[in-house]
Amino acid sequence: MFQTFTASADPSIAAPRVATLRDFMAAQKIDAFLVPRADEHQGEYVPPSAERLRWLTGFSGSAGLAVVTTRQAALFVDGRYTIQAAQECDAALFEFPGIARAKLTEWLTAHLSNGAIIGFDPWLHTAGEIRRLESQLRPKGLKLKPVSRNLVDRAWGKERPASPQNPVVLHPLKKAGRSADKKIADVQKRLVSDDQAHAVLTLPDSICWLFNIRGSDIAHNPVVLAFAIVPANGKPELFIDGAKLSKEVRRDLETIATIAEPEDLKARIAELKSAGKPVRLDPETAAFALARGLGSQVVSAGADPCIALKAIKNAAEIAGSRKAHIRDGAALVRYLAWLDGAASSGRLDEITAVRKLEDFRRATKQLREISFDTISGSGPHGAIVHYRVSEASNRLLGKGELFLLDSGAQYDDGTTDITRTIAIGAPSAEMKARATLVLKGHIAIATAHFPKGTRGVDLDPFARRALWQHGLDYDHGTGHGVGSYLSVHEGPQSISRAGMVPLEPGMICSNEPGYYKAGAYGIRIENLVLVTEPETPEGGDRPMMRFETLTLVPIDRRLVAKDLLSRDEREWLNAYHARVREVIGAEVAGEDDVLKWLHTATQPI
Repeated sequence: MFQTFTASADPSIAAPRVATLRDFMAAQKIDAFLVPRADEHQGEYVPPSAERLRWLTGFSGSAGLAVVTTRQAALFVDGRYTIQAAQECDAALFEFPGIARAKLTEWLTAHLSNGAIIGFDPWLHTAGEIRRLESQLRPKGLKLKPVSRNLVDRAWGKERPASPQNPVVLHPLKKAGRSADKKIADVQKRLVSDDQAHAVLTLPDSICWLFNIRGSDIAHNPVVLAFAIVPANGKPELFIDGAKLSKEVRRDLETIATIAEPEDLKARIAELKSAGKPVRLDPETAAFALARGLGSQVVSAGADPCIALKAIKNAAEIAGSRKAHIRDGAALVRYLAWLDGAASSGRLDEITAVRKLEDFRRATKQLREISFDTISGSGPHGAIVHYRVSEASNRLLGKGELFLLDSGAQYDDGTTDITRTIAIGAPSAEMKARATLVLKGHIAIATAHFPKGTRGVDLDPFARRALWQHGLDYDHGTGHGVGSYLSVHEGPQSISRAGMVPLEPGMICSNEPGYYKAGAYGIRIENLVLVTEPETPEGGDRPMMRFETLTLVPIDRRLVAKDLLSRDEREWLNAYHARVREVIGAEVAGEDDVLKWLHTATQPI
């Protein structure tokens, strides 16, 4: 199994650990200490050795920040994790004020006196984050102080896991679609254009994309932890633990890069500072320690050049994604056919549901990993947006309830991410009505036509309009970018209130509106979609882009209130199901029980 089910949190662990941290704070004369969920590479996902926030607080979510003062403590999380944080953490020890940086500043100001010192690890915060905090805290009389050794690490001691040393593998050209040397040349063109001598890269998925390598340093993400420096001319430098490289991989990489150990990065940064030429550093993805090491006279702020380049998938990556989604769709259809029978017994639980899904994906013989821990939420657990089932929380799929299943797979030709909400027994009229409102939002995104320059923030209201009209909403983005056998969450694009990057042909996004009734049920419908090349509609005078839906799995018709759908919406749903029936039906030909289920699940409404 790629997923484990041990209890994810124990609120009682936090008090003694926070007390130990406070002892180290007192020794350093620090009044508060910041504990983000981050590592030195500033990616979304971290290895066990960097799970400092989880170790200290018990919170297991993928985003958050804790602040510990001499007497108080707070955990800042976003709307995805408000319920989860309260369940996993000691509410007597931590406050839960929210995630907005303005609220962080307000909280620090309210709990610290003038002249207080706030310690932080300069490797665990981006340069932009620290710059903004400094500008907000300085007028309040509060000071930020970088520490040379993380205080949580000192409290964690010998029990802290070692850094991962998993082997690096080469990503074949036929799957990558573009050679590493050509990708490097693309980055170098941008550096020359921006009059920059070098770029420092820290994001694992950027580095893996650039050098056409993959690894397993982080669970569910086929990435390698490394740093890189790309010059405007000449070979890049790849700072990576040599123990991860076989002779074959090293030989291949040495044709395009100079290999060095991660410990050599600090000295190389000092050399770049001394050279005095502009070095591109992304203030939103690079650690403050790197910006400080280079110095303000050398740092030339600019986005990681790989982010925008890898977001636009090439022909090989698009073809691979389509194949991966057909393969994954067939596995999901087999699974859902099994689930309908198994759930009717009343003896199926959340963990068994996850294990069985992984079995169906493994049966493809091409599964490399799951792309994240499956969210298997029955009844009230479905209302926890990023619920992670454990042996302690496991419950049966009850009749008359909804079952929210959000899962994904890593195949070497594509990454998948799909959510389906399934009725276990007969759903209530309210469940059907709200599921249909979510479906209307999903269809609004799936059928959108939009001109060049359209951003995710412009499309996000399409998914919410039907919910808004009934006084309902959801507290997460409508869509995120997805990598090509890389991270399931990928920028720079998103369909959200924060989605300020224009969508471009070749980008892959999720389309996942939802609704969550705390303590009762959750609803989410998620497909992955590909931004298409612009075409001028018949009778129009401007070219428009649209979305091609990649995911091919039935949407539960038992949760559709037909009268709430317009004629166009019904036509979309029927056409989508006809396509699923045709494409996936060919994949499961000869499997009579599965075909029978598929034909029933895709009947027109």
